[in-house]
Amino acid sequence: MATATSSTIPAARDFRPGLSLFDSVTLVAGSMIGSGIFIVSADISRRVGSPAMLLLVWLISGVMTIAGALAYGELAAMMPLAGGQYVYLREAYGGMWAFMFGWTLLLVIQTGTIAAVAVAFARFAGVMWPIFGSTLWFSIGSFGLSGERLGAILVIAILTAANLRGLNLGKWLQNSFTSAKILSLLLIVALGLLIAPNAAAIATNFGSQAGFFGGGASSLTLAAFGAAMVGGLFSADAWASVTFAAAEVKNPKRDLPLALAFGTGVVIALYLLTNVAYLFELPIGGAPQATTVFGRGIAHATSDRVAAAAMQMIWGRLGATITAMLVMLSTFGCANGLILTGARVIYAMAQDRVFFAAAGRLNTRSVPAVALAMQGAWAALLAISGTYSDLLDYVIFAQLLFYLLTVAAVFVLRRRAPDAPRPYKAWGYPLVPALYIVAAAALMLDLLVMRPRYTWPGLLIALSGVPIYFAMQRRVRD
Repeated sequence: MATATSSTIPAARDFRPGLSLFDSVTLVAGSMIGSGIFIVSADISRRVGSPAMLLLVWLISGVMTIAGALAYGELAAMMPLAGGQYVYLREAYGGMWAFMFGWTLLLVIQTGTIAAVAVAFARFAGVMWPIFGSTLWFSIGSFGLSGERLGAILVIAILTAANLRGLNLGKWLQNSFTSAKILSLLLIVALGLLIAPNAAAIATNFGSQAGFFGGGASSLTLAAFGAAMVGGLFSADAWASVTFAAAEVKNPKRDLPLALAFGTGVVIALYLLTNVAYLFELPIGGAPQATTVFGRGIAHATSDRVAAAAMQMIWGRLGATITAMLVMLSTFGCANGLILTGARVIYAMAQDRVFFAAAGRLNTRSVPAVALAMQGAWAALLAISGTYSDLLDYVIFAQLLFYLLTVAAVFVLRRRAPDAPRPYKAWGYPLVPALYIVAAAALMLDLLVMRPRYTWPGLLIALSGVPIYFAMQRRVRD
């Protein structure tokens, strides 16, 4: 098997290195911050029942994310090639495992997330423009068209077209929208913690030990806590996307590890502070049928829109409109980062001759045009079908599996290619990567028990790539 330093790895000379350290950081942070931080705290609160456990879920999810990113940094600096994680899996385990990842990414992970955040953009746009409502105009089975789905398709089409025009426009959009949404989260934090905290919520959530730790915290099982972490982990997902565009980073051996560490660190810190701000505005519990925003609390915020409920405590109805604008900024930037980077994995698969050859070509602006178009078309189809949400639930297990395997690749390649140049070595090796592997494996086992409806289908989606891989191999030989 080829090693990371082998001449069998194709050089990506046709890509134009145009991503600075700042650009790389915004790709990490911008791909992570979507709609999750604005809504998933409601579901986590219902599962854990106390402010302490809510913050602990976000903290442990964040520590896992940063630990994974620190390990990826070593691989990214060793192999700064288009496809990133796909390349690492190929070099550590062979082509089949890499293809399974790329196939699942194309089928669900990247495209499903693009569809989800595009729909979230349209859904919040509907707060101001009713044309983007969710009522179906017509449908055939699960397929149908509504203002919301049409808005999602427009977002996907606009951002795909922008990225077809070259890296410079794509990174400009990413830098602009990532900066805007970081400022948006800082606004929520500043309002909740400093400018307009709610004394009643603070007293409820932090005024006593019983309030902070909650009456039900003692009965919370480790398995239930693990299931609650899913929302936190996948609100912080997509941090590895920058590795897909590694061939376009100007100084990848230095900037990729820095971008992964700094980008994930900034986002996790913001997520923790944002949740403290929620707790400074709303009680964690409440009644689902309460007539006031405060009475419903975080756990029963309308449609799980926790950020909107917190902002309403400060600005009333205007708060809902402001939050809608913040989520639109966030999801638009997130979709752009996912569209920009995901096509590079499809390109790498085509370069390995396990996918359609046309997807492995660059256009005159040095971007994989066919791969971008294929990715956009499939994401739009998922948006029309309305199945993206279920599919994303299904691939939670598979996504964790690929993260675990990639972090484990640090150990595999240390043994197989001990003398390969490593401009950056994983911080805390071997302890930190090993702890990540143990934690990810424990969470996967937990999901098998607690959420079997989603774990097994996700594994089957990933395994569906195996026969396709061997069919492609046979086609190449013939």
